[in-house]
Amino acid sequence: MRQHRVAVVQAGTTLFDTPRTLERMAAHCDAAKGEGVELAVFPEAYIGGYPKGLDFGARVGTRTPQGREDYLRYWRAAIDMDGPEVRTIGGFAADMKAHLVTGVIERDGTTLYCTALFFGPDGALIGKHRKLMPTASERLVWGQGDGSTLPVLDTPVGRIGAAICWENYMPPLRQAMYARGIELWCAPTVDERDIWQASMRHIAYEGRMFMLSACQYMTRADAPDDYAAFAGEDPATERIKGGSIIVNPMGEVVAGPLHGREGVLAATVDLDDVVRGRYDLDVAGHYSRPDVFTLQVDTTPRSQLVVRTDVPAAGDDDPV
Repeated sequence: MRQHRVAVVQAGTTLFDTPRTLERMAAHCDAAKGEGVELAVFPEAYIGGYPKGLDFGARVGTRTPQGREDYLRYWRAAIDMDGPEVRTIGGFAADMKAHLVTGVIERDGTTLYCTALFFGPDGALIGKHRKLMPTASERLVWGQGDGSTLPVLDTPVGRIGAAICWENYMPPLRQAMYARGIELWCAPTVDERDIWQASMRHIAYEGRMFMLSACQYMTRADAPDDYAAFAGEDPATERIKGGSIIVNPMGEVVAGPLHGREGVLAATVDLDDVVRGRYDLDVAGHYSRPDVFTLQVDTTPRSQLVVRTDVPAAGDDDPV
């Protein structure tokens, strides 16, 4: 079967309240289940939150005590890979009997990563991707991923991968994904601007695959009362306006964009359209020029600690 039902979920985080966000996620998964989807994609930083507008007390050469408290609060809302939240999200996937991709804020010691998690329809965690390059002030609070988490997963729904928000603007990353044969490109984001829609259409057309972009929808009501990063106190004030969208391999919008509310956008996709689209443009195949251009991808996990056991002891290298 080459036709599949897929969805993007436009939803907001309850900022700094991860249990409440998981409750909201459960309701959205129920709605996606009602659509009969086999794949559901949630936004960037959905579990853990996107602290839009916070500066974490940082200026060049200075940090404030309040900024450190803001980071502590954000760190506490993040999740561990071996924590109960991951098992809970896996349970949502199992209940839907669908693949699920969601943005999370991953806590690894005292460093945070903007991460996309992939779950199978049995609830198992089958992959993760850490955002390679946080944008602008995101670098204050998120670490950089490495090439070891750039999966394209071969699933019954198709070959699935993810690039988070402005990673989609990195040409070498896109080419690396194309070369792995991606068919369903998941783009969790918080970019609400009109130009994002143009980018999603362009990338779908360039790679001749389906683009599933899920954006957050966040209002003043989604943040605590003492959150100073909003202008005004009206609970309905929009901070992230959405714009979730599904695009086919010819760059045509098949669902969305959705603005002004939370919701589930679903569409039936035919993976044969990927083949049809690449008939005249396969940028990782007949339309590439490996005799002129080559791309190297380092998939080595990077760690600040490397323990070696093959170093000779003192005197072992003395000539015999």
